[in-house]
Amino acid sequence: MTYDLFIGLLGFAFVTSVTPGPNNMMLLASGVNFGLRRSLPHMLGISLGHSLMVFLVGLGLAGVIHSAPQALIVLKLASVSYMLWLAWKIAHSAAPKGAQVGGKPFSFLQAAAFQWVNPKAWAMALGATSAYAPEGTVQAAALVALVFACVNFPSVSVWAAMGEGLRGWLAVPARLRAFNWTMAALLVASLLPVLRL
Repeated sequence: MTYDLFIGLLGFAFVTSVTPGPNNMMLLASGVNFGLRRSLPHMLGISLGHSLMVFLVGLGLAGVIHSAPQALIVLKLASVSYMLWLAWKIAHSAAPKGAQVGGKPFSFLQAAAFQWVNPKAWAMALGATSAYAPEGTVQAAALVALVFACVNFPSVSVWAAMGEGLRGWLAVPARLRAFNWTMAALLVASLLPVLRL
């Protein structure tokens, strides 16, 4: 890979990792509800789970998905269903009296598995491998996955840190409830591009 192409890949990985999407909306909510330290497995699961996805897509999974239109429909239905369920969980994560937050943060494995039903993660993986590893070699796929692993973690950590920074302001139960409902609505809104396809 040339230097210019590598710089382009770094930029692509950063922009797609740091911009709003399902992972970052959930990390913002997790930072508010559970804090940065308790959200760490969630952040690592996103970064490493997505990197594995990028690697496998780079090795040829993209071709399999594109050759089976039924697989795309099933993937879309699973993604939408799971993300609607997550939105409901986020909206209801504040305890009724506001003293305690219900639920618990995503585990490493839950966050890693979520990448497979996250439409933005699929778009990132397919876009990166198409543009930066079109030859489909193990080395090219591994390099793209490694860049994503290195760039993604600090990018998504910003969202959980912002959430933790809001914890004091959101200590008021009504504010926390409104925040959680807003995050749930934004997560649902992130599905609109998927539903149009």
